Amino acid sequence: MVKITKESALAYHESGRPGKIEVKPTKPYRTQTDLSLAYSPGVAYPCLEIQENADNAYKYTDKGNLVAVISNGTAVLGLGDIGAVSGKPVMEGKGLLFKIYGGIDVFDIEVDEKDPEKFCEAVERIAPTFGGINLEDIKAPECFYIEERLKRTLDIPVMHDDQHGTAIISAAGLKNALEVAGKNIENVRIVVNGAGAAAISCTKLYMALGARKENILMLDSKGVITSDREHLNEQKRFFATERRDVHTLEEAIKGADVFVGLSKGNILSQDMVRSMAEKPIVFALANPVPEISYEDAVASRPDVLISTGRSDYPNQINNVIGFPYIFRGALDVNARAINEEMKMAAVLAIADLAKQPVPDVVNDVYKVNNLTFGPDYFIPKPVDPRLITEVSAAVAKAAIDSGVARRNITDWEAYKDSLSVMLGQETKLTQKLYSTAAAHPQRVVFAEGTHPTMLRAAVQAKSEGICQPILLGNDEIIERMARELDLNLTGIEVVNLRHPSEQERRERYAQILTSKRQRDGYTYQEANDKMFERNYFGMMMVETGEADAFITGLYTKYSNTIKVVNEVIGIRPEFQHFGTMHIINSPRGTLYLADTLVNENPDTDTLVDLTRLSANAVEFFNEKPVIALISHSNFGSSATDGALKVKNAVTKLHEEDPELTVDGELQIGFALDKELRDSQYPFSRLQGKDVNTLVFPNLTSARSSYKMLQALNADVEIIGPIQMGLNKAIHFVDFGATVRDVVNITAVAVIDAYVGKIKEQVKQLSK
Repeated sequence: MVKITKESALAYHESGRPGKIEVKPTKPYRTQTDLSLAYSPGVAYPCLEIQENADNAYKYTDKGNLVAVISNGTAVLGLGDIGAVSGKPVMEGKGLLFKIYGGIDVFDIEVDEKDPEKFCEAVERIAPTFGGINLEDIKAPECFYIEERLKRTLDIPVMHDDQHGTAIISAAGLKNALEVAGKNIENVRIVVNGAGAAAISCTKLYMALGARKENILMLDSKGVITSDREHLNEQKRFFATERRDVHTLEEAIKGADVFVGLSKGNILSQDMVRSMAEKPIVFALANPVPEISYEDAVASRPDVLISTGRSDYPNQINNVIGFPYIFRGALDVNARAINEEMKMAAVLAIADLAKQPVPDVVNDVYKVNNLTFGPDYFIPKPVDPRLITEVSAAVAKAAIDSGVARRNITDWEAYKDSLSVMLGQETKLTQKLYSTAAAHPQRVVFAEGTHPTMLRAAVQAKSEGICQPILLGNDEIIERMARELDLNLTGIEVVNLRHPSEQERRERYAQILTSKRQRDGYTYQEANDKMFERNYFGMMMVETGEADAFITGLYTKYSNTIKVVNEVIGIRPEFQHFGTMHIINSPRGTLYLADTLVNENPDTDTLVDLTRLSANAVEFFNEKPVIALISHSNFGSSATDGALKVKNAVTKLHEEDPELTVDGELQIGFALDKELRDSQYPFSRLQGKDVNTLVFPNLTSARSSYKMLQALNADVEIIGPIQMGLNKAIHFVDFGATVRDVVNITAVAVIDAYVGKIKEQVKQLSK
């Protein structure tokens, strides 16, 4: 792990805008009308609706997506009772995690009050503001009373995450660890070192999973909690053992199957681990120093199954795996509580997720190739994008089934899709692309079959049902890589284009290409030599109909690929040029940018072609194109050659394509700001319309624009490059593209190929 210094931590919190969170408006506010709707007089109407029915607050305000993170600072992380305001950085941090993992808004509230009664009164007074309450860093035993009272008096979800978050994640981990070890929870002996809020809650949840109370020993700072001990609080008394033969941790752990540490670092020795039963399970969860280090535990017993609270070791018990998604599910059904059924639903969903194939994004983050269920992976990683869909949906369903939900959900797939869109894992556009492609899967050739990214993408596209992949490359290398990456190639065709068995096909392709290009100086020998190159061979597969689409670009320079595509595939007869487009999905909507790859410095005629191609492409994605041709000038304000070619292109388009909604030349700010553009240039054909398509004057401006958006804005999803104007479904990916990028382009290529087939059928029928 990177070493965190005091200086770097303070600089992180202080630099720029102090703190880690802010509030942003979600509605328009620029005009007087906007402000009148947002405040007086318009705001009176939702107020009256809420007065009539309090549940309307979920309809007209952010209540249904707003959680209070509340603390009195009496048990802050490992710092103890440092006071309410001193704990504020932690509460802000919790708010940040709620937002980035669950899409949930948070107000952090630090209450300077240690008296449990007065603390509860303060929370009860402010509760109408929120859809849920997350209690944080409150010391035991007061935290037990506070949570129980607030759950009783409030009609919104209340959860003390220090108790239940750790309990839910560790219970899921314990369930799976026992499965890996081949043990039954009803029979195992469990030692819990620690008797605070988290330890009590964890142990109760283990019992809900089936652990027997008589098989559990709990220790506090004085040793094993026995029934003859005096001055035990109610929670400790519940777990007090009748045994009199064990007093120390060393005595308690002999023969134990499970150790759960929620105490302090370095109190579990290697000898103690050696004294445990076969295949011992050790959850050393003290942070930042665990009860025993990962290295010492593994060195003491090769069969040990170990979890810690640290991200640099396997099987991290991290509350962020739970609380954002538990609250997300509770909020989405306007739940009145987080009950035991919802907690258990979260446990089972988290446990089940660890047994599913791991998304590529998780492997990439942790720099591994083959995370699979077993000793080193029985808890999902915090970055797993499926947590929000699987855990939130499970919790929401449990809330509905147990009767604490105000709102019902009937279409669970649509609900899961909305969660993916919320956090930018997917957009409505990508969901539509995937579903459309899966409905009409095609044969797709992946040029660089020996590239790990393309190999993974092909396997993923196959598993998504998007296409029937064909991998080009050395079959032995591809099979070895698949084994190393733990990828299943079943049902995927591998074509070693240089193998002697492909000689007949190479020669046939060479003859076809020679016949097609013999007037361009091609000879048969030259064409035959080129069939040893993946782009020529793969594109010829599509040209001859032996495949439907082709994906390339991870290795090959664009200039070389463009040359090949011109020679083998060619441009659609109604155009003189072809180009590419990138789709930008952002919080403000979808934008289509062209040309981002092919034409370095297009002239007027090329810009006209690119605009028409862009219009076709936007319509391909079922949107009406509203196009602005971009320049450094606005409507003749500059007479440079660059501005004039754009102006002339617009003039030609207006004359030849009067139905097309297009105008320019325009600076990008005016193109995207409807109010500003309409007030300054009321004559524009874009009047009253939101521009969704930008055609740039040259490759530098187009490519720089989308690359800058990609670099600066984490909320932006970019799909592309998408080819426009070729005779066949030949598509490119950017150098450095991720697996997700390649799969996205594959979906586009599949739809492109399918639409091409339909058009050809219509053409044949019309003859």
